[in-house]
Amino acid sequence: MCEIGRSAISGTFNGQSGTSGVLFDVKRFALHDGPGIRTTLFLKGCPLACAWCHNPESQQSKPELMIWIDRCVGCGACISACPAGAISLRNGTAQTDRDACTGCGACVPVCPSDARAIAGASWSVDRLIDEVEKDCLFYDESDGGITLSGGEPLAQVQFARAILSACRDRRIHTAVDTCGYAEWSELEVVAHLTDLFLYDLKHADGDRHRELTGVSNERILENLQRLDSFGRSIWIRIPVIPGVNDTEDEIAALGEVVRGLTSVEAVHLLMYHRGGEAKREHLGTPLCPLTSGDDPRGAVESAAVTLQRIVSVPVRVGG
Repeated sequence: MCEIGRSAISGTFNGQSGTSGVLFDVKRFALHDGPGIRTTLFLKGCPLACAWCHNPESQQSKPELMIWIDRCVGCGACISACPAGAISLRNGTAQTDRDACTGCGACVPVCPSDARAIAGASWSVDRLIDEVEKDCLFYDESDGGITLSGGEPLAQVQFARAILSACRDRRIHTAVDTCGYAEWSELEVVAHLTDLFLYDLKHADGDRHRELTGVSNERILENLQRLDSFGRSIWIRIPVIPGVNDTEDEIAALGEVVRGLTSVEAVHLLMYHRGGEAKREHLGTPLCPLTSGDDPRGAVESAAVTLQRIVSVPVRVGG
């Protein structure tokens, strides 16, 4: 049961109520990031650079400027507001020199057409807990709670630890959505304060994993084995991307990774969508289209059939 204002209990991370970190979104009434009704906290920063990333604004640790150039009315208000002189008017629209931009956000509030926004803002743990506690009734009635997502929560491990500790003090169920790429010592610290892990697996082959994400999967798989022995509940999450990791052999290899793990309760297959491509355009980063006419729904349903033949736990399509 969620207990507002409850005093600290044993095992909590005391003295960190003033800790702060950077989030790019807080989603209330989330239904696909763990059991029940949840508040999902999206932390910025990620050690992976997945080509299909749905939230590319999460990859950098610092706040970033996003621009919807089609909304610009060419009024020039942002040019006057920019202290770095990074904006100029060309062809009737405000163009931003990304190299000169400091991400200060001074241009955002003066834009009359909401063509500019900053992805990422500093939050204190106290402020976050105030937000989380607004929905304690819904957590209690639905067996919900909070989920740390991202990005990668372990990229801000002390911030994550402080949030989880504050939630444990209040008996709020905690989940962490992680790619597993971190030092085990960091993951272990968080594991003591986490009820459920949503553990992402992208590809079973190490070389292919590095090609697609920028890092090897060796540490990820080692941490999964250790976390399984730790005894925390685990839901495996696999993004199924047509033409990237959806062949029967690739899905079967992921199934072999999961088979035999004793703490895994379910496997969730996430269907690919192209929303991240538009976000990359707003961030001014290169687009990385991965599919051409492939059927994401068919790919994820076929993967579910393959996986269910291999693993003994439920396989579900969706979060």
